[in-house]
Amino acid sequence: MNGLKFKRVLLKLSGEALMGSLEYGIDSKVLKRYAQEIGSAQRLGAEIGIVIGGGNIYRGIENSTDGIDKVTGDHMGMLATVINALALQNALEHEDLKTRCLTAINMERIAEPFIRRRAVRHLEKGRVVIFAAGTGNPYFTTDTAAVLRAIEIGAAVILKGTRVDGIYDSDPEKNSKALRFEKISYSDVMTKNLRIMDMTAITLSKENNLPLIVFDMNVPGNFKRVLCGEPVGSMVSDFFE
Repeated sequence: MNGLKFKRVLLKLSGEALMGSLEYGIDSKVLKRYAQEIGSAQRLGAEIGIVIGGGNIYRGIENSTDGIDKVTGDHMGMLATVINALALQNALEHEDLKTRCLTAINMERIAEPFIRRRAVRHLEKGRVVIFAAGTGNPYFTTDTAAVLRAIEIGAAVILKGTRVDGIYDSDPEKNSKALRFEKISYSDVMTKNLRIMDMTAITLSKENNLPLIVFDMNVPGNFKRVLCGEPVGSMVSDFFE
């Protein structure tokens, strides 16, 4: 495996990815596997920031509760991301990694508040930094939070770990003839209305010339391969090398 192509990266993981075969919640086996993948990549010398969603926890609440307004629901979703972040932090530390969890909502007893310079310093010291609570504001997704944090820490790329091996013109799990894109521009993503991120996140990425790579996080070694520039996912950028 060649040397690193991307030194500082932002890894975006969905909360749903942590469910594994469960209906909601956290599958400990998936959590451990992700921690091992992140650990093996970090030991190559990569500086890794992580944003994780909360759909695996909020979905359970959403299915059993009525009458929750949008702002309250978004706040509940932010707290769900903190739960996932703490679980991932614990799993990473079991792999002997140094970590820090930073939250967009102040809760100093369990995590540090997000301060950009502090986050960058943690990365420079070789710590895996987990960004929790989204942007700290309702009406913004964790995809938007991922792009925002990537820009703030000066990441070279956003890596979106999913359960498919790239970007398709339709859902490959439902359509066996779905067309996979090896490379595609942000402009084409918008034109084709591909639902890889919400429009705010896509626009932020495009305006800041920040490439996005979508890859299958569940294939052992894929995270390291992407960091080393191997074509194991789909890249979105308006400026290809």
